[in-house]
Amino acid sequence: MRETLRVAVAQPLCVPYDVTQNAAAHAAAVRAAASRVVVFPELSLTGYELGAAALTAADPRLCPLAEACAETGSVALAGAPVPGEAGRPHIAMLAVDGTGISVAYRKLWLGEDEAGRFAPGDKPAVLEVDGWRLGLAICKDVSVPQHQVDTAGLGIDAYVAGTVMAADERTLQEERASRIAASLGIWVAIASFAGATGGGYTDCAGRSGLWSADGALAAQAGTEPGGIVSALLG
Repeated sequence: MRETLRVAVAQPLCVPYDVTQNAAAHAAAVRAAASRVVVFPELSLTGYELGAAALTAADPRLCPLAEACAETGSVALAGAPVPGEAGRPHIAMLAVDGTGISVAYRKLWLGEDEAGRFAPGDKPAVLEVDGWRLGLAICKDVSVPQHQVDTAGLGIDAYVAGTVMAADERTLQEERASRIAASLGIWVAIASFAGATGGGYTDCAGRSGLWSADGALAAQAGTEPGGIVSALLG
């Protein structure tokens, strides 16, 4: 019988372009979350700065986050730009655990400004943790029904996303997450930036949360940076 899985969503304070400081904040959040999986917002390691340099899995600035995951037995899903082909990077979700760092997913559906610099990924992705199949998403993906259909087609138990949304989009974010959970009959976890970040987002939505398979809200952070909440998926 599959065990339960504790998943946390975190919205740490982000310093624009400062991977060293942000990785340290991520590491502190992983330790505080006490969860098997900890989800972070879109481009959380650089801030939503579309001009930030791409990171590789071997970047030594990520070592504190990897060390925190090794100590706690956690898997961190952190947002970062990563290299792509022909000089066009991707907006990605990194999976960090005690064995190392890998690119788990490359964002499929790009915003208009993002498409000027980034290339889209080529396929939906699933990360398996302790027998749970986590479908991965980044921001605009969550608003595209085709993304949910394609990802659900891989056989998922939860839909996990990192986002950046404005304060006036809080209700939209919550309604969308609840609808996806109820329509697919699976858990949904959304890690959303709080406070200010790049791209004109001076006041982000925050209110990261987890929704159960019937669409009910199970846990939710506030609107300020630093919030971490978790739920036991079962």
